[in-house]
Amino acid sequence: MHFDILVEDQSGKKTLDILVPKIVGHEHTFKVIAYKGIGRIPSNMRDATEASHRILLDNLPKLLKGYGRTYDGYGSSYHAAVILVCDLDKRCFKQFRDELFSVLNECNPRPETRFCIAIEEGEAWFLGDIEAINSAYPKSNKSILLSYINDSICNTWEVLADAVYPGGAQKLSSLGWQSVGTEKSNWAEKISPHLCIDKNSSPSFCYFRDKLRELAQAF
Repeated sequence: MHFDILVEDQSGKKTLDILVPKIVGHEHTFKVIAYKGIGRIPSNMRDATEASHRILLDNLPKLLKGYGRTYDGYGSSYHAAVILVCDLDKRCFKQFRDELFSVLNECNPRPETRFCIAIEEGEAWFLGDIEAINSAYPKSNKSILLSYINDSICNTWEVLADAVYPGGAQKLSSLGWQSVGTEKSNWAEKISPHLCIDKNSSPSFCYFRDKLRELAQAF
């Protein structure tokens, strides 16, 4: 099985480059493609006018149609799937999934596709394994980590920053979004190697893990 995994930023790519082999083993192939932000699904389902901007949802109609044609061209002996991984942020979960499936349903042929939404943000997957965070950051604020409710809507990256970054989220935010992005990449590199795939308490991570395994075991 081959997986084409679309993520909204470099920190997501760094995380999944480490985690996917842990989930499906090394007999399957995968490619994680990072975009420069999540954007939004075009209301008219048309392709983005500035594809070079590489904003994920803006280009999703074109991307899924392209994967559908590519996979179909390889024939029935080629087994592949598109995995979209993105943050829920402040969206309505049901409405967002309905919008994603509306894009997929416009494709002919349709690629095998799974939508995996981190709730609220990708850092929820790190916070699903407090032991991994403590291994990467031995001086983390344990009381903050223990007070976190898995997949809650609570400004997730700020919770992690308050637990592991000197000065917390307020200090990190004051440095600007580029610094926030850099620190998120640091978390991905430091925490991901310690994550225990089968003991993660984040429901949205478990959904992602299980969907990959279901596909891998089917072929």
